[in-house]
Amino acid sequence: MSEREPEVHGHCDSRFSAVRTAFEENFRDRGELGAAVAVTVGGVTVVDLWGGWADPARTRPWERDTLVNVWSTTKGPVALCAHVLTDRGLLDLDAPVATYWPEFAAAGKEKVLVRHLLSHRAGLSGPREPHSFADLCDWELTTARLAATEPWWEPGTRSGYHALTYGHLVGEVVRRVSGLRPGAFLEREVTGPLGADFTIGLPEREAGRAATLVHAPAVRNSEQAAAFSQLTPAALAALTNPAVGAKEANTPAWRAAEIPAANGHGTARAVAALYGVLAGRGTYGGHRVLSAEAAERVREGQGACRDLVLGAGFDGETEAGLGLWLSGPHGSYGPNPRAFGHDGFGGSCGLADPEAGVSLGYVMNRMGPRIADDPRKMALVEAVYSAL
Repeated sequence: MSEREPEVHGHCDSRFSAVRTAFEENFRDRGELGAAVAVTVGGVTVVDLWGGWADPARTRPWERDTLVNVWSTTKGPVALCAHVLTDRGLLDLDAPVATYWPEFAAAGKEKVLVRHLLSHRAGLSGPREPHSFADLCDWELTTARLAATEPWWEPGTRSGYHALTYGHLVGEVVRRVSGLRPGAFLEREVTGPLGADFTIGLPEREAGRAATLVHAPAVRNSEQAAAFSQLTPAALAALTNPAVGAKEANTPAWRAAEIPAANGHGTARAVAALYGVLAGRGTYGGHRVLSAEAAERVREGQGACRDLVLGAGFDGETEAGLGLWLSGPHGSYGPNPRAFGHDGFGGSCGLADPEAGVSLGYVMNRMGPRIADDPRKMALVEAVYSAL
């Protein structure tokens, strides 16, 4: 094999050979370094492939159990935590957040509902005061600042992607209700029972399995300046306060912290299992995580709009459910407009389609420049649906 075409390992049912072809083309034609993809249909794994390199020097092959930071693909598992509590009658999505987190009522947020947190409609896309990478790694400081922050827009009226704040907002509600931060709650209630190789943050003992992230190609200064000149204050807060990327995500500090919007680490197999809970209407691998009603609630659309943060990256409107994004007219998660999922900064993805019974997990270490709908992910999604 040439340097550009590393060997692909694993298995792929013959019916889904197009997925293997797309995966191989990602290495040959789309700049893939190291990656894995897993697909389940009806809870049965039909694709489980990996290949390439876990480091930019190409000294460590990507193995079956290689872990990688999946950025915002983490948001799906965090949403699961809230929905488990809701399913048990411990959390009311229509209650004010301050019911569970009294300090949150400050600065005019007394009417912000739990569902607004899950659907990026709370108006808290980022803090108003400077918030450093070190600050982000401090759970108590970050949640305290968010509780004190005035919303950027009227909560509940529009979505504005809460790129980094989502996990602390939803996660603090999980902690106030359950006594556990989302990482521990997820392990106890979901990943442990499922045997899913996924954690929020990364235990030091697992560092040897972690792939090294590689930043996206640099954007020419003039293009970058033009793009940033169009961002609203709410969008700048979401994307630059703090600005984090591969450099930060490769550090021990990032891995040791709990940043539930962005620092989940796992395999494609684990991502497919977690989103498989939703594709299976609450059940995966013989384990019922949510009732069918609760699983359906996750994709309850909260209103299509031009997102205040993501708007520049999409031609038209997008719609968030209660923790994930609907495929909608963009086909981000396949041709079923009611399929849903979440992308991670740079390329990764988790997808759930209950009608087709399909879940997909895609993880990689060479980041692309997009927040969502990376061409490598879209090629894999298209290949999956071409086989159904």
